[in-house]
Amino acid sequence: MDQMRAAMYDSYGPPEVLYEGRVPTPVAGPGEVLVRVHAASVNGGELAGRAGRLRLATGLISRGFPKRTGMDFAGEVAAVGAGVSGHRVGDRVWGGLGRRFGSAAEFVAVRPELIAPAPAGMDLVAAAALPGVGTTAITALRDKARLRAGERLLVRGASGGVGSVAVQLGRAYGAHVTGLAGARNLDLVRELGADEVRDYATTELSELGRFDVVLDTVGTALPTLRRLLAPGGRMVAISFDIDRLLPSLGYLFASSVFGSRRVRFFSGNPTSGLFADLTAYVDGGAVRPVVGGVYPLADVAGAHRALEAGGVGGKIVVQVG
Repeated sequence: MDQMRAAMYDSYGPPEVLYEGRVPTPVAGPGEVLVRVHAASVNGGELAGRAGRLRLATGLISRGFPKRTGMDFAGEVAAVGAGVSGHRVGDRVWGGLGRRFGSAAEFVAVRPELIAPAPAGMDLVAAAALPGVGTTAITALRDKARLRAGERLLVRGASGGVGSVAVQLGRAYGAHVTGLAGARNLDLVRELGADEVRDYATTELSELGRFDVVLDTVGTALPTLRRLLAPGGRMVAISFDIDRLLPSLGYLFASSVFGSRRVRFFSGNPTSGLFADLTAYVDGGAVRPVVGGVYPLADVAGAHRALEAGGVGGKIVVQVG
C-alpha cells in the first residue's frame, strides 16, 4: 500500500511529541474527493488536543495513538470518486475535515461538501492561512452577531488568526472597528482596517466604552466583556477558558438566554457554502491572508511551538507540498 507523509504524535505532551511519520495514502472512495495538500494551518484547538487538555473529546473522535493533526488545508484535486460532480483533477480547492484531524499530510480524502474553489491566483501556501479562521469570522460577525454598518465592533485578539480576518470583515461591513492586540502587532491591526487599536496589556477593558458587538477570541473575562455591550448588544465568544470549563460554559448558557446583552458561542464546522463565501470575500478584495510564519512538515513541532509562544500576527502555516 502506498504511504504518505503526515504529522503525527504517539503521546500527549509538548510540541516535541510531534513528528513527520508515514501512513497509508487515502483513496477517493465513492462520494469523496482526494486532495493533494499544499499547506495546512495550525489552530489553537490542535495545541490543546496535542497537550491532552481535550483528551475526552479527542478520545471520543479518535481512540488510541498515533494521532494526527491539522484541521483545514489548501491544495489541488488529485482524484475524484464515483458519484462526485463539480470537481475535476487539477482544481485548486480549500476546505476542512469537519470534526476530525489529519490535514497536515500529503493527501486528504474529503466529502465534496467540505471543500470549495480556492481564490483565483492566490498562492496556496498563503491561502491555507484562511479556511478555518475565515469561515469562523464570517459565522461570528455575519451570522451570529448580524453586524450592521455604523455599529461599533470590538475585536479582542485582533492580530490572531480569527481576529485578523474579523477586523477586515468589520471594515467591509461598514462597522467602526476597535482592535485589542499585543503592542508589537498594533501596526498590523491598523493596516488591516481597524479604526482604533489598543494594547491589551496596558488597557483596562472598562475604559473602552460601549460596543454593539464584541468578538472575543481569548475566552477569559467574559462577564467584564459583556458589561461593555450597549443595550441590545451582542457578544460572540469563539473560545473559552479550558481550565474553568464548567463555569465558562455555564456563564455562556445563562447569558445566551437571559438579558438584553446576549452572548453567543458556537463551534465551527464549515461546509462548502461557507468556504465559497470566504472565497468571494477574498476575490472581492475584502479579506487577505495574514501569515505569521511558514514551517515545513518535517518541523511541525516548530510550528506548534511558535503558536504556543504567543504574539503571532495572523496564522502559522505548515507547508506540505
